[in-house]
Amino acid sequence: MHEIRKFIDKISPMNNSDWQLFSSKLQEVKLEKNTTLLKTGKVENYLSFISKGIIRLYIPKVESDLTFGFLFENEFVTGYDSFLSQMPSEYQIETLTESILWRISKKDLEEVYERTNNGNIIGRKMAENMFLIKSKREISLLSRTAEERYLNLFIDRPKLLQQIPLKYIASYIGVTPQALSRIRKRIT
Repeated sequence: MHEIRKFIDKISPMNNSDWQLFSSKLQEVKLEKNTTLLKTGKVENYLSFISKGIIRLYIPKVESDLTFGFLFENEFVTGYDSFLSQMPSEYQIETLTESILWRISKKDLEEVYERTNNGNIIGRKMAENMFLIKSKREISLLSRTAEERYLNLFIDRPKLLQQIPLKYIASYIGVTPQALSRIRKRIT
């Protein structure tokens, strides 16, 4: 839980009483590799902090899943659109490795927003950060070649290339595994 406090304090430091309230609402969850956190058609009820592990966000398809996000240690994960709207999710979230999460329910998070001095500030800054990541990815998909998107992963998310199966990376940059193989041969 120390990692969460450190992470939050970088955004907007919480005083001890606010931290006590927030931390009392957190639940530790240990998950095996390939555990589904959110299924298509289900409503997201939790915001989780990744203490350990790698998480993938994807749209399941018959031929091959469409991966659109990866999250790592010291990041938050949620089906944010479903979490906010309380409507069923159109995608799934799963662990790619053994993972440890600290999660808070929507109801408890609303209470933290209401009863703490800077809970709303932290929530807003996290939402802004998620928007910037999503926006950057969309612009990249629309304005860069697959090869440029792959090369940018070396700069933006080097962990991706070291720890994630190539079939998921291929899907993430919008190509087939065979096309990714050709790109990798061309740039080495």
